[in-house]
Amino acid sequence: MTPPDRRRLVPAAVLLVLAPVSAEYVTGYDVSTGDPLALAAGLLIFSPLYGAPALLIRETARRLGMSWPGILALAAAFGVLQAGVVDQSLFSEGYRDIAYWEELIRPTYVAQLGLAAHTTLNFVAGHAVWSFGVPIALTEGLNPRLSRTPWLRTPGLVTAAALYVAAAALVLREHLRTEHDHASAAQIGGSLAVVALLVLFALSRRSRDPTVPDGAVRDGAVRDGAAPRPIAVAAGGLAAGLVFDFLPPTWAGVGAGLAVIALCAATVCRLARSPGWTGRHAAALAAGALAARAAVGFFAVPLGEVAPVAKYAHNVAFLAGAVLLGALAARRRGAG
Repeated sequence: MTPPDRRRLVPAAVLLVLAPVSAEYVTGYDVSTGDPLALAAGLLIFSPLYGAPALLIRETARRLGMSWPGILALAAAFGVLQAGVVDQSLFSEGYRDIAYWEELIRPTYVAQLGLAAHTTLNFVAGHAVWSFGVPIALTEGLNPRLSRTPWLRTPGLVTAAALYVAAAALVLREHLRTEHDHASAAQIGGSLAVVALLVLFALSRRSRDPTVPDGAVRDGAVRDGAAPRPIAVAAGGLAAGLVFDFLPPTWAGVGAGLAVIALCAATVCRLARSPGWTGRHAAALAAGALAARAAVGFFAVPLGEVAPVAKYAHNVAFLAGAVLLGALAARRRGAG
């Protein structure tokens, strides 16, 4: 293995860890909150469950020249797969015996589909943004010179896929063994159909030239306007993340959540058309969203008995980590 190949394994390893941290640890909602040993041990299952698909999404996108809408569509596809087929929380009326689960699902529950609009939006958007989109953008921002090139060869891709399948099988087996609510064949089939549609959409977002960065001028097109400073983009990501996370589990909240997503998508797409938009801006946006999720953690009630000192130490540490990652990525210079 040549030195450049070894260097590409570093960001791959970072993403393998950062994805589960962003997906599961930042808010500090579980019994592992504030317990370093439990958090480290949890990576044995969470890295294959979140880090491996994050790598597969990123490697597929960079090989095929997908734009960020394509990346997020692949991320949403994995989100539907995770919530609808693997842990089946999407269709559960009493997941993990969580005391407030009924409050989350009942106001927007659609009996014909066996799911709640509020949790569906939060699960799918949460996976697309925080489980996969945020860690990919941050890791690429920390490694700008490698942001447009593949990091893994075929053996690495096969290993990542095998790790995910094994982890998903373990989670599904545990769900079937311990949970009362199981998805029906129709619900699983519907979930897989949505996954297929999202993948087809992602494949349609391919560039003719995979080496051209997202938002770059193509075919002689001329675009006006300067990109805002990365700190302003981070502030926007922070504000949007906070608004989204604090919306109530009602139909009004679902509508507002969709409006936040649409507004963010339109704004970022417009800003990304500026010649000055780079991977630093994408990383800043991701850092702001990650900081929002970490800030929300201060208000989260862990599912088990967690000492207040451990809980708030956890929250402070992960909020500081999100800010630090954003600052480091914003200072990096290079391609992308």
